Amino acid sequence: MTKYFVGIDTSSYTTSLAVLDEKDNIVLNIRDILKVKKGKRGLRQQEAVFQHIQNLPFLIEKMAQEIDTTKIVNISCSNRPRNREESYMPVFVVGKGQAFILSKVLNTGYKEFSHQEGHIGAGMINSNMEEKERFISLHISGGTTEMLLVKNKKNGFDIEIIGGTLDLSLGQLIDRVGVELGLIFPCGEEMDKVSQIGNNLKLDIHINIKDSCWFNLSGMENYFKALIQKSEHDLEDIIATLFYTISQFLKDIILNGCNMYNIHSVLITGGVAANSTIRNYLSKELCREGIDVFFPKKNLCTDNAVGIAYLGKTKSNLVGDKFGRKAFKGE
Repeated sequence: MTKYFVGIDTSSYTTSLAVLDEKDNIVLNIRDILKVKKGKRGLRQQEAVFQHIQNLPFLIEKMAQEIDTTKIVNISCSNRPRNREESYMPVFVVGKGQAFILSKVLNTGYKEFSHQEGHIGAGMINSNMEEKERFISLHISGGTTEMLLVKNKKNGFDIEIIGGTLDLSLGQLIDRVGVELGLIFPCGEEMDKVSQIGNNLKLDIHINIKDSCWFNLSGMENYFKALIQKSEHDLEDIIATLFYTISQFLKDIILNGCNMYNIHSVLITGGVAANSTIRNYLSKELCREGIDVFFPKKNLCTDNAVGIAYLGKTKSNLVGDKFGRKAFKGE
């Protein structure tokens, strides 16, 4: 009999619901991107919460139309940004509450994972990463830019932050440069397309790397904004140069991390991991250095619930079927 595993994720900019079967086939992967008014660079948490409350009933209705809900054996959700006690954001309360209610109504199992673990899970599907006891995961998105040392355990992941940004996230850097160029937020996908017809300007752009794996990006933001204001270069060349520069310093910090912890497997996740230049450059350059690098499929790089559903299927999870009231209240 077919078994289904459901994942729900309510992040800062996307309402997501996914269904996997017991063979890791993605049966359903549906998302509603939260609406940001033109001219704005983001949403407040209360605005995002309100949109999640509106979106989730329609995603659940879609699921009920597409699958036999009596075959659902587990419903999992993202309950917080990171797998740390102090990590909390109001947006995750919405998906967590709906997932718990559904699990009780349908009499299924219930599990909780962090949003960051969900990104890792999405990258592990149909790869050999599940077999790795230790690996480095680079999570690069609008909200997070962190290098993680991941210990792969039966009940989830033991995650240690070993590097990353000390100011802006990579997604913020890309969006701020994009907005400066006159593009509509969020800008990453459009900038990726434009960059494909651009050329690297081969400028000497310094990135401040500290303690091998930590870095600052605000100087890079100021550099590219000044470059744009000079109006000496074509838009597509500026964007191509931005992505090439990002790729170069990411390679450096990944190699530093691999050398420090004697690791040869790297998983790169998050929305920025969908960028064509970054994927192509790192895949080629890290392979030359003897590093196995893995990326999720592009549609699984941005926020989604597929990884959460996958973890609900593969990890035992200590939460069981209990509702984590402390995390729910953000206490």
